[in-house]
Amino acid sequence: MKLTMLFIISIIVPVLIIIWAMPSYFHSLISEDTTALTEGTLTTLSGNLETYLEDLERLTVAPYWSAEVMQALKVKASETSETELYTKYLTEKSLTGTLPIFLKNTRKDILGTILLPFDGSAYVTSLTNANEATENFPFTKQDWYKKALEADGRVSFISVHPQDYLKYRTTTQVFSVARLIKDPDSSQPLAVIMADADTVVLERIVRDIRFNVSSIIAIYDDNEKLIYSTHPLSRELEEKAIPEGPNGQTVDSYVVVSKQISTAKWTVVVLLSNTELKEKVRWMYAAGALFAGGGIVLTLLVFFVLSSAIIKPFKEMILVMRRVQRGDLKTRFSFRGRDEISELGAAFNTMIDQLGDLIDSEYKAVLSKRNAEYRALQSQIQPHFLYNTLNGFIGLNRMGDRKLLEKAIFSLSSMLRYILEHNDWTTLGEELQFLRQYGELQQIRFSDKLTVYIQSDADVHGIRLPKLLLQPLVENAIIHGIEPMDRPCLLRIESHWLRASDREMLEIVIADNGMGFLQDKVNEKVDIGMANVRERLHLAYEHAELSIYSKPLEGTTITIHIPVQGGTL
Repeated sequence: MKLTMLFIISIIVPVLIIIWAMPSYFHSLISEDTTALTEGTLTTLSGNLETYLEDLERLTVAPYWSAEVMQALKVKASETSETELYTKYLTEKSLTGTLPIFLKNTRKDILGTILLPFDGSAYVTSLTNANEATENFPFTKQDWYKKALEADGRVSFISVHPQDYLKYRTTTQVFSVARLIKDPDSSQPLAVIMADADTVVLERIVRDIRFNVSSIIAIYDDNEKLIYSTHPLSRELEEKAIPEGPNGQTVDSYVVVSKQISTAKWTVVVLLSNTELKEKVRWMYAAGALFAGGGIVLTLLVFFVLSSAIIKPFKEMILVMRRVQRGDLKTRFSFRGRDEISELGAAFNTMIDQLGDLIDSEYKAVLSKRNAEYRALQSQIQPHFLYNTLNGFIGLNRMGDRKLLEKAIFSLSSMLRYILEHNDWTTLGEELQFLRQYGELQQIRFSDKLTVYIQSDADVHGIRLPKLLLQPLVENAIIHGIEPMDRPCLLRIESHWLRASDREMLEIVIADNGMGFLQDKVNEKVDIGMANVRERLHLAYEHAELSIYSKPLEGTTITIHIPVQGGTL
């Protein structure tokens, strides 16, 4: 059953990674890269639009450049029936002759301007100078006129609207920049001026923009009304196109990327085809499915062939073991070949031959020795620690952090030298130094997730302890207490003298604020390494005590008390 489960797991995990995880990862990577590239392009596009809007804005401040024009507007604002005809003549001359000189623009996509004094007159300046305002047109009722008044002299960016206020329209739709002209001295409103631009300029700005997938570029005004789009948008898509959250969201099979034009508060939106983005990694799904299918077939074939060859000899060996349990020491396991199972069978037969002689003396001694050796091995640094530490060294080398890498290598070298020394005893100071280096290497692996704090009174550093007594406790705290957590954790190691009940003792505390467990499960949580520490502690100090306190999600505290006897430990 375990072999079957092993094969099933070995099939499922690679299949999931190959079929789903890897293509999904690459699809996400391509989407992120495309979004980043699109954002950069949008920045350039927004800059071009801002430059164009600034050109329009400059036209609206042209009347301020001419004192003659400003004087004419002041006359218009205060004109009465008693105003002299010559003054009226000069006023009209300034507004029909001088003003167009300042409003002339060489760009053909800027269609012209219209100046509206408050006496009801209108002055149109266009590319041909052959246009004029529609008679009796209600300018004061237009939304763009009201918006300019509300801005009170600041620039107003007007969304797409018809040029129905001109007799000879050059285009059906324009966008504009409007401003209220005020007397610089008295702040008296004098007129409203608006500069019109053909929407074809928006097409010229965006037509050379290309992305690696099909896309739609749309421009919205500050009221989220569509000004222009490279392709027609459905009403539903038009309403959803402006994202409420960060770029990269998916709306109706499009990945949405937007950028706001700061001056006009318009928004440029790019809709990237999510279908084409997925199409770029679809071949990976197909290749992954094909590879996974072949892997499943091959794995099942290997499973059925090898499992039969492996399991059958073990079943026969189990039958022989059961006969030996019933006292039949003459039974033997029959084997063929020279593979590992045959070697195991030969060793098993040899064991049966020697079992009778060793059952009372040597067998028990060897068994006790092996158990002791096994427990001692449990107190050493586990191979996965060295594996993770070396991986950490590789990461430091790739990051170019040579100084930290050198320090980590020296720490590991010092630890191995400490372990390989042929001494069963050490001092508490040396043991704490070893744990400090051990903690530094673990911090390379866990980064900010693990903080190791070691505090010790200087007068206890000379106390003698069995070597590597504390390391299994620290390792258990990291592996079982801190590693499963998804938040930063603290591992605290402290040692000091303690006076309690009229006797002095050494107190060593190893505490973490990690996973923890129920207090009534303490005996279940004591593994081989912990039992080994307790046994070695009692062999070294008969009256020493080791206590464990734990609480789920709050951590575990291990306290060791070694009492003083006759002034010494």
